[in-house]
Formats: sequence, C-alpha cells, structure tokens
Amino acid sequence: MSTPGTSYRSSMAAGSDRFPHLVRAEFTKFRTVRGWVVGLIVGAGLVFAVGVLSASGSQRSCVGPHGHLCVAQAPTLAAGGEAVNDQFYFVHQQLVGDGSLTARLTTFDQQIPALTDNGAGSGGGGWKAGVVPWAKAGLIVKENTIQGSSYAAVMATGAHGVRMQYQYTQDVAGSAETVPKAAPRWLRLTRSGDTVTGFESADGHSWTQVGSTRLTGLPSSVQVGLFVASPEYDVTTSQQIIGSSTSGGPSQATATFDSLSTQGQLPAGSWQGTQVGDPGGVATGFTQSAGSFTVSGSGDIAPLAGDGGDNNTISGSLIGAFVALISMVVLGAVFVTSEYRRGLIRTTLVASPRRVRVLAAKAVVLASVVFTCGLVVSAVTMWFVDNLRRNNGTYIASASSLTEIRVTVGTAALLAVTSVFALAVGAILRRSASAVAVAIALVVLPYILAVSSVGALQWLLRVTPAAGFAVQQTLHQYPQVDGVYVASAGYFPLSPWQGFAVLLAWTAVALGLAAFLLRTRDV
Repeated sequence: MSTPGTSYRSSMAAGSDRFPHLVRAEFTKFRTVRGWVVGLIVGAGLVFAVGVLSASGSQRSCVGPHGHLCVAQAPTLAAGGEAVNDQFYFVHQQLVGDGSLTARLTTFDQQIPALTDNGAGSGGGGWKAGVVPWAKAGLIVKENTIQGSSYAAVMATGAHGVRMQYQYTQDVAGSAETVPKAAPRWLRLTRSGDTVTGFESADGHSWTQVGSTRLTGLPSSVQVGLFVASPEYDVTTSQQIIGSSTSGGPSQATATFDSLSTQGQLPAGSWQGTQVGDPGGVATGFTQSAGSFTVSGSGDIAPLAGDGGDNNTISGSLIGAFVALISMVVLGAVFVTSEYRRGLIRTTLVASPRRVRVLAAKAVVLASVVFTCGLVVSAVTMWFVDNLRRNNGTYIASASSLTEIRVTVGTAALLAVTSVFALAVGAILRRSASAVAVAIALVVLPYILAVSSVGALQWLLRVTPAAGFAVQQTLHQYPQVDGVYVASAGYFPLSPWQGFAVLLAWTAVALGLAAFLLRTRDV
C-alpha cells in the first residue's frame, strides 16, 4: 500500500513493458468492455441516422395544379461548376473577332433601401442615397447573355476603386480612386483571341493596365458593351451577445458613360439593352442621348456567397457528426475514468510502471478505433445522404474530389482527436461527470454559441477546441463579395487545417498535463 502523499509504484522493473504490448492490452481491454463498444457503435450510428433524418425532412415539392415532386431551383452555375450570381443590366453589341471598347464613366450613383428606425423596409419600397461598396459599372466582354457564361470586365466600384474581374471568382485591383462627378474615369477593354485585357486612364491619353486574362474557348462572336450591377444591401440594425437583426434588400446603381468608341467588327446598328437575370423588382434600363448612355442596374456578377440556405453543402450530409461528437467525448472520458472509479488503474500500473506509456497506449487505441469507425461511417453517410438529398430535390453545391476526401477524413479525425482530448481531461480530473462536462464546455458549447451569433462570438472558433469544426468547411470566402461570413452561414474564421491545428494543440497540451499529473500524483 502507498502512504499518504507518496505516489504508488510497482516493484516491476521499468522497461519490461513494451509499447506494442501495451497497445494490444488496451485494445483488448476496449473490445471486451461492452459499454465502450456500444458507445462507439452508437456514436457512428448517430452520424448516419441524423444525416438520413435531416435529408428526409428536407423534401421539396411543387405547389401547383399537379403537385408533382420537383427539384429545387439551383443557383446559376459557371462553366467550372461554381455557384454564381449573374444579374446585371447589359447595353451591348456583337463583336466578331478581335476588337476593343473604350468609354468614359462620368457619374456613378447608388441607392439603397430606405429603412425605418427598427430596420424594417419603408413600406413603399423607397430609396435613399447610399454607397453600395461592390456596386459595379464599366465595360464587359461576355460569351453571350446566358447566365453563367464566360466574361471579363473592367469597372469602377462603389468603394473599392477600379477593378478587373473575370470568370466570377477572379478579382484584380486597379487604382483606388472612386468616380465622383468631378473626376470621371476612362475605361478600356480589348480582346485579342482568347485574351482580354482591361485598362484605365484619368485623361483618356495615358493608360494603365489593370489586368489581363485568357478565357479559354471564348467563341469568335461575343457580346461587348456597358454594364451596371448593384448587389443586395444588408445592414445589421442590432447586435446582441447571441443573435442579431439584419435587414435590407435589393439596391440600384445608375452610371453615365460618354465618349464611347469601338474597334473591330461591330454592327452599325443601335445598341441593345438586356436585363441578364432577375433584377428582383428593381427598375433597370438605359437611355441614350447625344452620345451619352445612362444605365441603371441591380444584382451582381460574382461568386455566390454562402450555400443558399438549408446547409446545401456536402458537409451538410455529415451534420450528425456534431451529435456523435458528444458520444465520443463520453467514450474518451470513461475510457480512463472508469479505471479510477473501480480502482483498476492500480492493476494497470502494476503491469506497466511507465505511466506515461499507459496514457499514450490508451490515446493510440482510442484514436485508432474512433478514426477507423468514423472514416467508414462518414464515407457511407456522405454517399448515401447526398444521393437522398438530391432525390428529395435539394441542390448540393459542387465540391472537388479533394474537398470531399478532406471532409470525410477530416470528420473522422475530428471525432478521433476530440475523443483523445476527452481522454486527457478524464486523466486530469479522474471523474467521468466532471471530465465530460469540461470537454463539452470546451468543444461543443463554443460551437453552439458561435453558430447562434452573427459575429460577436466568432472568436470562439479561433481559440477553443471548437475550431476543429473548420475541417468540415467547404465554402470559400471571397473578398470581392460582401457577405455574412460566420459559422451559421457555413464559414469559419480559420481555414480547415488551421482550425484542426488548434484542436490538436489543445489536445497536446491536455495530454501533456495529464502525463505530468499521472507521474506525480498518487493513484
């Protein structure tokens, strides 16, 4: 027996326990305890069951005379499968072969929805003057007027200066000046084969290149002209610790161009106005008078920010992983605390006096079984639930094969590392209830708080173990798109592997502290 204040030590000579033997012994211990195996199976089953229930509850049906099942309206897709916005007003002509378009942008005004003090619309759909930072007016070369077709454009923006943007996701900065009435901006766009180049000038004589791109496969005949777009304007009218109130609506921009000149094979006829996409009820159009064009537009030409609601991403099929995580926390904690509760830890340490090795063996066994089980169930669930969601009419944003692999493997790793974190907390506290409560408070609770908040608590996903959830992220943040880039919209403040690294760091620290206490405390 050990005396008070003296750590328990076995008389077995140190070094007689080999680590592979310890791992085998801990694995044997794990598989022979029915409760632990059941907990593992229940956790894996939750990933699948919650995913299926969520997909089954998201079935969409048409509302009409026949009531037939229909596929939900998918967003516009660009050639690469990227979900995009493509709504703007286009004053255009057909260009055959190479050519260029030059114009002077003399005025650029924006209007935003008039809101009452409580953030609600004015009721009459009224407008007031205001800056829409990514409102756009300029010159564009577009494959055709079909939404999602290839394009390149040089433009002035509401608050981000002159830009060249192309293929929806690409953005190149030019000069930072805005376009007030006293300082008009000249713009030029040239096409040479598949190459489109944008220029800007303050006086129409000295030109500076903004950017250049190659639009592979661009046909000989394209549409060129003037365009105006103005994204939806949103404003947060109140901010609380949890939750917020956001309101707004479509905006409108009006630009005036003059000194329009062209080079290349363009028809001698008049310019044609086309509304590309749905303007959302905003009045759009153009007028031409004495060589001057006044164009009003709404909408945006940009990648789609967010998933469109309904968690329409591949990671949405693995929504059950959040519930399963709680099961893995419990499993990780009791894997070590049950031995303290029953006094079996003394027997374990008699067989293996190197205490840190025992903790390491437990961590290896726990991580291995949870990761293996999690990997299998994640792969099966993603395949099955994705198909079920599509059959039920849900649009799922496309993702590359590498992204699918990262989400599948990352989900399994998230479950495994979190269970090891709970194991370390259990070794520190030695009590199941306390260990589970602390692990949930550090991993699960910060995620819930961050998802429930629109900004105030996003920092929790940077500094707590909950940052590990970022490994499931599939959406991209685009600096040229104003959006609500928070966890509730499918975004995380850290990249997938940065967030996972935070979870690993917490786990490493917890294991280090557990190892230190295991060596210095009486068992």
